[in-house]
Amino acid sequence: MSVSTAAADQSVCASLPVLGRDVTVPLVTGGEVTYAALDYAASAPALQRVWDDVAAYAPYYGSVHRGAGYLSQLSTDLFENARRTVTEFLDCRPDDQLIFTRSTTDSLNLLAAALPADCQVFVFETEHHASLLPWRDARVTYLNAPRTPRQAVETLERALADRDPYGPALVCVTGASNVTGELWPVRELAAAAHAHGARIVLDAAQLAPHHPVSVRDLDVDWVAFSGHKLYAPFGSGVLAGRSDWLRAAEPYLAGGGASRKVSQRGDGGVDVEWHESAARHEAGSPNVIGAYSIASACKALTEAGFDSLVAREQYLIEKVRAGLAEVPEVRILSLFGDDAPRVGVISFVVEGWNSSHFAAALSAEYGIGVRDGLFCAHPLVRTLLGSDPQTQGECGAPDAAPGEKSLNAIRVSFGAGTPDEHVERFVNAVRELVTDGARWNYRTEDGRCVPDTSA
Repeated sequence: MSVSTAAADQSVCASLPVLGRDVTVPLVTGGEVTYAALDYAASAPALQRVWDDVAAYAPYYGSVHRGAGYLSQLSTDLFENARRTVTEFLDCRPDDQLIFTRSTTDSLNLLAAALPADCQVFVFETEHHASLLPWRDARVTYLNAPRTPRQAVETLERALADRDPYGPALVCVTGASNVTGELWPVRELAAAAHAHGARIVLDAAQLAPHHPVSVRDLDVDWVAFSGHKLYAPFGSGVLAGRSDWLRAAEPYLAGGGASRKVSQRGDGGVDVEWHESAARHEAGSPNVIGAYSIASACKALTEAGFDSLVAREQYLIEKVRAGLAEVPEVRILSLFGDDAPRVGVISFVVEGWNSSHFAAALSAEYGIGVRDGLFCAHPLVRTLLGSDPQTQGECGAPDAAPGEKSLNAIRVSFGAGTPDEHVERFVNAVRELVTDGARWNYRTEDGRCVPDTSA
């Protein structure tokens, strides 16, 4: 899609109202400016619609599933209706289960705890740590970063064909990279997994806020995502998909709600009969407001129309990429190349700049919030930067003082709530910083690059 075509399409869907859009922040150079939140890949601002829905429900909050009172029954209905709404949003199969969790990380750790004995897990080194690390009790094969979508499929096919012994297997793959924003060939990877007797789980944390996700169409076995990236706050997440492994596994947490029946034995011990429904892995009092906020966000995005949302976001992507391309010192990071389809997540490095220094200057001098670091995807960023895999570095923390070489990159990310002005200010700020340099002095403090206010 050309910029002009996308520009025409963006009139179909204006940016959606989000909280914090009118917040002003102080500049180190003096005065204030409206904050440009361009760190959606970490946490997207809450949609105003979500906040209003939660505020309307809050006075009626009650404990779910156990209470006979009106508010408890109302909250139970709201919680289970939220489950149905999110199930529809994901286009799940009739016999799929949907479990509310704390986050994508929590969802994938839950699935890891439910793996059958001797299950082998296949995961690309390009994954976010939430997808890369939960499989500690399984036999894990880490696949090298592919340079094309076709290569990703071929790499997986070879690894699955060569596995020994030929037992249960799970493939974990991202839908959209949290570093490059590039879309992965999920449907093709699912077909490859199933052709070799494996299952597949989709990390949709960066995909679901930007594109429709259909469990049936993509033919994935499970999907996981987080509310805080889907314009829904309150620390909630989702794991949805096939129920057999989940029903066969011990509860993720043992406690009230997960148990159907508990009886004491004559020897003083207890016998427990666990639920087979989603409640099996939702022990304790659930995050009703978190679940409701996810459902509200799903409704809001569906009603806005993903076709319009995608078209407008593509316009913003091309605007940012075109602006950065005009600055020779900027190198955009990519696995699949410039023509790869992507969501509104772009990482880059600037020649002659420590990435933490650059991000600090964007914030302090322009009121622009981006992210610098390794983005909790250390192997991928190191591959993209061509650095030594053994090089030390912490997620989100700088490795050098201002002016020194940095292992880190800079990430700008945006979505349905981003106004044009924010990306325009960002592009202009990058150009000014590279051309004129920072207007303030900076120093490292507690692992962060910050303005030096000691003078």
